[in-house]
Amino acid sequence: MAGKRFWLVPSMLFALAAGNVAAAADPARPAMSARVDQLLAEHWAHVGVKPAPLATDAEFLRRVHLDLTGIIPNVGEVRDFLADIRPDKRARLIESLLARPNHAAHFANVWRAIMLPSDANVQQFGGSGGLESWLQGKFVENTPYDKLVTELLTSSGNAGQPGPTLFFTSLQNKPEELAASTSRIFLGVQISCAQCHDHPFDHWKKEDFWGYAAFFARLTKPVQGQAFVNQVADADTGEVSLPGSSEPVVPRFLGGETAPSEMAANGRRTALAQWFTGKQNPYFARATVNRVWAHLFGRGLVDPVDDLGRHNQPSHPELLDELARYFVDSGYDLRLLIRTLTNTEAYQLSSEMPISGDTPPELFARMAIKSLNAEQIYDCLKEAMRQREAVNPQAQFGQFGRAFDQNRQLFLSRFEAPTQGATEFQAGIPQALTLMNGQMMAQATDLGQSDLLNALDAPFFSDSERVEILFMSTLSRAPAEPERAQFMRYVETGGPAKDRKKALGDVLWALLNSAEFILNH
Repeated sequence: MAGKRFWLVPSMLFALAAGNVAAAADPARPAMSARVDQLLAEHWAHVGVKPAPLATDAEFLRRVHLDLTGIIPNVGEVRDFLADIRPDKRARLIESLLARPNHAAHFANVWRAIMLPSDANVQQFGGSGGLESWLQGKFVENTPYDKLVTELLTSSGNAGQPGPTLFFTSLQNKPEELAASTSRIFLGVQISCAQCHDHPFDHWKKEDFWGYAAFFARLTKPVQGQAFVNQVADADTGEVSLPGSSEPVVPRFLGGETAPSEMAANGRRTALAQWFTGKQNPYFARATVNRVWAHLFGRGLVDPVDDLGRHNQPSHPELLDELARYFVDSGYDLRLLIRTLTNTEAYQLSSEMPISGDTPPELFARMAIKSLNAEQIYDCLKEAMRQREAVNPQAQFGQFGRAFDQNRQLFLSRFEAPTQGATEFQAGIPQALTLMNGQMMAQATDLGQSDLLNALDAPFFSDSERVEILFMSTLSRAPAEPERAQFMRYVETGGPAKDRKKALGDVLWALLNSAEFILNH
C-alpha cells in the first residue's frame, strides 16, 4: 500500500509517500466535526499553512485503536479494515471501538494516571484496582462526566473498596493537597503556587487558594493510634486558615464567590460539586475538552493541558469555546466528545512532516507523533505476540477490574519513565535494554515460547506471507515492497545462523524494537 513508512531503525523516521482517503465526505460524522475542521482550516488559511494529507487507512486504524483502546489491532482487524471499501468505514470503526470494553478499560487507566499522584504509595490502601474498577464501570455506562466528577468529589468510604475514595486518601485527606489537585485535574487551573504567596504569573492570591481549600477542611483526619486516613468521611467541624493566621477562612469558589449557605448546608464538598458542574462554571467544560483534545492530538488547545489561565491563552480560542458549549449542551457526554473529535479531518491527518519544514505544533496542521506509555507498550507487545494468559477469577477486582499481572508490574517498574508530554519520547537506556533484551522480548522471539512464531511455522504459509503477518501483527500494515523483498531475502538465507525459523524471530525482534512500533503516529 502507498503511504508513509518508517524504516526499522529507532529514532530515524523517513517519510516515503502519503496516501489520501476521502474520509471528509463521510455523512455519518457529527456536524460538530465539520465545524472543528472549518475553524482549523480558516486559521490555516489565515497563517498560510498547508495541512498534511489525510493518513492512510493503515495509519488511521493503528492510531485510533491506540487512542481509544490503548492497544494495536490484531491481524484479522487489519485485514478486514484495509479490505473494507465502504466510504464510512472510519466512522464505523470509531463507533465499534467506543463500544468495546477495552475502550472503557483504557480510559479508566488514563484517568487513574491523571488523578493519582505519581509518588503516592497506593499499595498501602490495597492498590489502585478499586479506583480503576469504578472508573471503568462509569465509562462502560457512559456516565455523564459531570455526574462522574460529582460522585468522586462527594464520595465517602474505605479507600480499599471499589470506588473513588482512593483519590482522597492518596492525598492523605489534606485540604491543601486536594485543592491543588482537583483544581488542576478538573478545572485546568494551577493554584498551588498561591498556597504560600500570591501566584507569580496568574491572578490567584492566597485568599483564593485557602478559600477553595476550605471545601475540604472537614474531611476526617488521622488520629493517633487509629487508621482514619483510610476512610473518607465528613466531620461536623474543621477549618483552614491563611499561613501565619488563626482566623478561619470561609469557603469560596475560584473567582471569589462565597458558597451560598443553602448549598453548604448539604455539606461543603456537595456545594463544591454543584459549582463544579454548573453550566456557568467558566473552567470545568473547557478543561475537560482541552484534556480530551490533548489525549487525541498530543497537545491541548491550551498547553500545558492543566494550566488554563490569563497568562496562557488557547491557540484557537473560538474552537475551545465552541467545543466547551457543545460538551455542556450534550449533557457532558464524554463519549460523544471523543466520537466528534476522532471523526474530524484534523484527527485523521497524516503525521508526515512537510519537505518545506515542520509547522508549529499548535496549528494542528498535521498529527503529532505521540509516545506510547509503558502500559501501552506492554499491552501492545502481548497483542503482537498473540500472548494470552489464563484468567484467574479470584484475582480479579470487582466487576470490571483487571487481574493482577506480576509480569506486567515487573515490566512497568523497569520501563516507566518520569512523566513527560505525550509528544516527548520517554525511553532511555534502561527502557531500551528492556525492549531489546528483556524477558518478554526473549519469549516473543524464542521459537519454543512464541505463539506467533509457532503459528507461522505452518507449512501452508509462504515466506512472503510470514513476513506480511509479522508486519501486520506489529505495525498494523503490510510491508512496502522494498521492505518485503529485504526481509524475505533475510528469511530465505536464514540470517547469520543459517536457520530460517530463527531468522523469522530476528525479523520479529527488529519490528518490535522499531520506532514505528513504540510510537503512535
